[in-house]
Amino acid sequence: MMTGPGTNTYLLGNPTTGIAVIDPGPAIDSHVDAIVAAGGPIRWIFCTHTHIDHSPAAVPLKARSGAMTFGMLALHPERQDTTFQPDTRLTQGERIAVAGCTLRALHTPGHASNHLCYLLEEEKLLFTGDHIMQGSTVIINPPDGDMRAYFDSLSALLAEDVAYVAPGHGFLMDRLPEVVDRLILHRRNRENKVWHALRALGLATVEDLVPTVYDDTPPRRHGIAARSLLAHLVKLEGEGRARQAPGARWAATSS
Repeated sequence: MMTGPGTNTYLLGNPTTGIAVIDPGPAIDSHVDAIVAAGGPIRWIFCTHTHIDHSPAAVPLKARSGAMTFGMLALHPERQDTTFQPDTRLTQGERIAVAGCTLRALHTPGHASNHLCYLLEEEKLLFTGDHIMQGSTVIINPPDGDMRAYFDSLSALLAEDVAYVAPGHGFLMDRLPEVVDRLILHRRNRENKVWHALRALGLATVEDLVPTVYDDTPPRRHGIAARSLLAHLVKLEGEGRARQAPGARWAATSS
C-alpha cells in the first residue's frame, strides 16, 4: 500500500564504466538477481535512506559484486534497516565520480533523518528516494521523521539546477519548482486543518484529530496518517503554536 507501483532501483553506467546502483531495494533474491544480470560489473551502491524497501538488498548485492556502498547510517533503529553499514558515509554536498559521471549527495532530512538525494550533475537528474514521490506524499514518522526538516529540505532543493526528478516510487517528473510548491502547499493546508481542529476540540489526542484532519483519506489509512499528524503537532509545538498536555493530549496555544 505504501510503495505504489513498487520501489525504483536505478542503474547508471555500462559494461565499460561499470554500474552504479541507486536504492537496491528490499532483499528479494529475484530482485538482486535482476540487478546483477542487468549488463555490467556493479562497482558502486548508493542508498537514499535505510527504510526497509530501499536499502536491505545492499548487503547481498555487495556480497555478490564486491561493490563499495555509500549513504548514511540510521540514527533511529526503529523501523530501519540497521544492516546497512556504508563503506563511505556521505555528507552534504559530497561529490562522487561514478560510471563516467558525477553524483552529488544532498542531505534532505524529513522523511528520514539520514535521507539523501543524489544529483547526477551532467544530466541535471535528481534521484529523490522518498523525499519526493510521484503521485503521492510521503509519511513523516517521528521521531526519525521531522516535519520542519521536511519543509526546509524541500525548499533547499529549489536552489539546485534540476531538469528531471527520478523518484523512489512512481515515474520521472519535470518542473521541480512546481512539484515542490505543490508539496509545500499540500502540507501547509494539512497543517492548517490540524490547527483549526485543535482549536475546535480544545484538548485532543492524535486519534481524536485524525478523522477531521484526514477526512479525505480512507479510514484504513488513518493509522498511518496519524504518524504524519503527530509530526505536524511536533512542528507546531516547536513554533509555540501547540503544547502537549497530560494524557497524550494536545492543545492550541495561540491564534
